[in-house]
Amino acid sequence: MERISSKTVYEGRIVDIRIEEFRYDDGETAEREIAVHPGAVGIVAHDGETLYLVRQPREAVGEPALLEVPAGKLDVEGETPLECAQRELGEEIGMKAASWSELKRFYTTPGFAQEEVTLYLATGLEEIPGHEPDPDERLELVRWPLADLDAAIEECADSKTLIGLLLLRQSLG
Repeated sequence: MERISSKTVYEGRIVDIRIEEFRYDDGETAEREIAVHPGAVGIVAHDGETLYLVRQPREAVGEPALLEVPAGKLDVEGETPLECAQRELGEEIGMKAASWSELKRFYTTPGFAQEEVTLYLATGLEEIPGHEPDPDERLELVRWPLADLDAAIEECADSKTLIGLLLLRQSLG
């Protein structure tokens, strides 16, 4: 397929909206509304005994305390996904990790959005001395027993977290 036109119709803080027209190999054309998003990261962080999650309000879906892995938007110019994940782990749960590995990259909603999430596994965790939570973020740190991973999966309704926790369960056997 070939993009034959693109027009930005809305510029927001989180997403921009474009109307794009595409031509397919058979000559047919289609117009699509596309949400342009810089991408995000999610971090599956554990120390062998405890899984570190957060609860936060997600107004778009009416959830006052959605259970999620620490995560964040790629919104710092020039920052790689790994650097973003390292920064977000520190900001959201006050930890740094000695070991990082990429678990999976995936599109959240490819029917209308460009957002791609990169999930990382972070281990060898260590608290950051003097870390203070950002007062503007409504985050609650959740220390979940790793032995009770299935209960976290059962409680979870967030896609990046479900993918990350299911991959963790698979890797732990």
